[in-house]
Amino acid sequence: MTNLAPVSVALKFGFLVVLYAFLLWVARSASRDLRVGRAVAASAAATGFHSATAAPHAARDARLVVERAPGHSPGMIYDIGEGAVLGRGDEAEIRLDDPFASSRHAQLILQAGVVVLEDLGSTNGTYLNEELLQGPAPLHNGDRVRIGDSEFSYEEA
Repeated sequence: MTNLAPVSVALKFGFLVVLYAFLLWVARSASRDLRVGRAVAASAAATGFHSATAAPHAARDARLVVERAPGHSPGMIYDIGEGAVLGRGDEAEIRLDDPFASSRHAQLILQAGVVVLEDLGSTNGTYLNEELLQGPAPLHNGDRVRIGDSEFSYEEA
Protein backbone atom coordinates (compact mmCIF):
# COMPACT_ATOMS: atom_id res chain seq x y z
CA MET A 1 0.00 0.00 0.00
CA THR A 2 2.85 2.43 0.59
CA ASN A 3 3.84 2.27 -3.09
CA LEU A 4 0.54 3.88 -4.12
CA ALA A 5 0.86 6.89 -1.79
CA PRO A 6 3.42 8.82 -3.93
CA VAL A 7 1.40 8.15 -7.09
CA SER A 8 -1.79 9.30 -5.40
CA VAL A 9 -0.14 12.51 -4.17
CA ALA A 10 1.34 13.17 -7.62
CA LEU A 11 -2.08 12.69 -9.25
CA LYS A 12 -3.70 15.08 -6.75
CA PHE A 13 -1.07 17.77 -7.42
CA GLY A 14 -1.35 17.19 -11.17
CA PHE A 15 -5.10 17.66 -10.97
CA LEU A 16 -4.64 20.90 -9.01
CA VAL A 17 -2.16 22.22 -11.59
CA VAL A 18 -4.59 21.49 -14.43
CA LEU A 19 -7.46 23.05 -12.46
CA TYR A 20 -5.51 26.25 -11.76
CA ALA A 21 -4.34 26.44 -15.39
CA PHE A 22 -7.96 26.18 -16.51
CA LEU A 23 -9.07 28.91 -14.09
CA LEU A 24 -6.24 31.16 -15.28
CA TRP A 25 -7.31 30.60 -18.89
CA VAL A 26 -10.94 31.48 -18.06
CA ALA A 27 -9.88 34.65 -16.21
CA ARG A 28 -7.61 35.71 -19.08
CA SER A 29 -10.36 35.14 -21.67
CA ALA A 30 -12.88 37.09 -19.62
CA SER A 31 -10.40 39.93 -19.14
CA ARG A 32 -9.70 40.09 -22.88
CA ASP A 33 -13.44 40.15 -23.65
CA LEU A 34 -13.93 43.00 -21.19
CA ARG A 35 -11.05 44.97 -22.75
CA VAL A 36 -12.57 44.52 -26.22
CA GLY A 37 -15.94 45.70 -24.90
CA ARG A 38 -14.36 48.80 -23.39
CA ALA A 39 -12.44 49.45 -26.61
CA VAL A 40 -15.66 49.27 -28.63
CA ALA A 41 -17.37 51.67 -26.22
CA ALA A 42 -14.41 54.08 -26.27
CA SER A 43 -14.21 53.87 -30.05
CA ALA A 44 -17.93 54.54 -30.31
CA ALA A 45 -17.62 57.60 -28.10
CA ALA A 46 -14.59 58.88 -30.02
CA THR A 47 -16.00 58.31 -33.49
CA GLY A 48 -19.65 59.05 -32.83
CA PHE A 49 -21.00 55.62 -33.87
CA HIS A 50 -23.97 56.22 -31.63
CA SER A 51 -24.72 59.71 -32.88
CA ALA A 52 -27.73 60.49 -34.99
CA THR A 53 -25.50 62.16 -37.60
CA ALA A 54 -23.96 58.89 -38.77
CA ALA A 55 -24.73 58.20 -42.41
CA PRO A 56 -27.02 55.13 -42.42
CA HIS A 57 -26.89 54.86 -46.23
CA ALA A 58 -23.12 54.37 -46.29
CA ALA A 59 -23.23 50.94 -44.69
CA ARG A 60 -25.76 49.58 -47.17
CA ASP A 61 -23.40 50.39 -50.02
CA ALA A 62 -20.13 49.49 -48.26
CA ARG A 63 -17.85 46.98 -49.94
CA LEU A 64 -14.36 45.55 -49.99
CA VAL A 65 -12.49 45.53 -53.27
CA VAL A 66 -9.70 42.99 -53.76
CA GLU A 67 -6.37 44.66 -54.46
CA ARG A 68 -4.42 41.41 -54.22
CA ALA A 69 -5.27 38.10 -52.59
CA PRO A 70 -4.34 34.48 -53.29
CA GLY A 71 -7.21 32.82 -55.16
CA HIS A 72 -8.99 36.11 -55.94
CA SER A 73 -8.97 38.34 -58.98
CA PRO A 74 -7.94 41.97 -58.45
CA GLY A 75 -11.03 44.20 -58.61
CA MET A 76 -13.34 41.51 -57.22
CA ILE A 77 -16.01 43.13 -55.02
CA TYR A 78 -17.49 41.89 -51.74
CA ASP A 79 -20.60 43.69 -50.51
CA ILE A 80 -20.43 44.02 -46.74
CA GLY A 81 -24.12 44.52 -45.97
CA GLU A 82 -24.72 44.05 -42.24
CA GLY A 83 -21.20 42.70 -41.72
CA ALA A 84 -18.91 39.84 -42.63
CA VAL A 85 -16.20 37.58 -41.24
CA LEU A 86 -12.91 37.29 -43.14
CA GLY A 87 -10.84 34.14 -42.77
CA ARG A 88 -9.78 30.73 -44.05
CA GLY A 89 -12.59 28.78 -42.39
CA ASP A 90 -15.80 27.56 -43.96
CA GLU A 91 -17.91 29.88 -41.78
CA ALA A 92 -16.19 33.02 -43.13
CA GLU A 93 -18.30 35.06 -45.54
CA ILE A 94 -15.12 36.32 -47.24
CA ARG A 95 -12.90 33.26 -47.65
CA LEU A 96 -9.16 33.82 -47.81
CA ASP A 97 -6.86 31.27 -49.42
CA ASP A 98 -4.01 32.80 -47.47
CA PRO A 99 -1.73 30.72 -45.22
CA PHE A 100 -1.28 33.74 -42.92
CA ALA A 101 -5.02 34.08 -42.27
CA SER A 102 -6.75 32.43 -39.32
CA SER A 103 -10.00 30.52 -39.84
CA ARG A 104 -11.93 33.46 -38.30
CA HIS A 105 -9.39 36.23 -38.71
CA ALA A 106 -11.31 39.53 -38.64
CA GLN A 107 -14.82 40.82 -38.88
CA LEU A 108 -16.63 43.80 -40.27
CA ILE A 109 -19.55 44.99 -38.12
CA LEU A 110 -22.19 47.56 -38.93
CA GLN A 111 -22.68 49.93 -35.97
CA ALA A 112 -25.08 52.88 -36.33
CA GLY A 113 -24.34 53.28 -40.02
CA VAL A 114 -20.56 52.92 -39.66
CA VAL A 115 -18.59 49.82 -40.65
CA VAL A 116 -16.11 48.77 -37.96
CA LEU A 117 -13.14 46.44 -38.51
CA GLU A 118 -12.13 44.15 -35.65
CA ASP A 119 -9.43 41.49 -35.37
CA LEU A 120 -10.76 38.25 -33.87
CA GLY A 121 -7.61 37.30 -31.97
CA SER A 122 -5.76 36.14 -35.07
CA THR A 123 -2.21 34.87 -34.90
CA ASN A 124 -0.72 37.27 -37.46
CA GLY A 125 -2.87 40.34 -36.88
CA THR A 126 -4.97 42.56 -39.10
CA TYR A 127 -3.61 45.75 -40.62
CA LEU A 128 -5.56 48.92 -41.36
CA ASN A 129 -3.66 51.35 -43.59
CA GLU A 130 -0.43 49.42 -42.83
CA GLU A 131 -0.84 49.80 -39.05
CA LEU A 132 -1.50 46.81 -36.81
CA LEU A 133 -5.09 46.97 -35.58
CA GLN A 134 -5.09 47.35 -31.78
CA GLY A 135 -8.86 47.32 -31.30
CA PRO A 136 -12.07 47.91 -33.23
CA ALA A 137 -11.67 50.75 -35.74
CA PRO A 138 -14.14 52.53 -38.03
CA LEU A 139 -13.51 52.27 -41.76
CA HIS A 140 -13.44 55.27 -44.04
CA ASN A 141 -13.64 55.46 -47.82
CA GLY A 142 -10.28 54.45 -49.30
CA ASP A 143 -8.96 52.60 -46.22
CA ARG A 144 -6.78 49.57 -46.92
CA VAL A 145 -7.27 46.32 -45.01
CA ARG A 146 -4.47 43.72 -45.06
CA ILE A 147 -4.52 40.18 -43.74
CA GLY A 148 -1.33 38.29 -44.53
CA ASP A 149 -0.79 38.56 -48.29
CA SER A 150 -4.40 39.59 -48.92
CA GLU A 151 -5.17 43.27 -49.33
CA PHE A 152 -8.51 45.00 -49.80
CA SER A 153 -9.66 48.59 -50.16
CA TYR A 154 -12.81 49.80 -48.45
CA GLU A 155 -15.33 51.76 -50.52
CA GLU A 156 -18.60 53.47 -49.80
CA ALA A 157 -20.82 54.14 -52.82
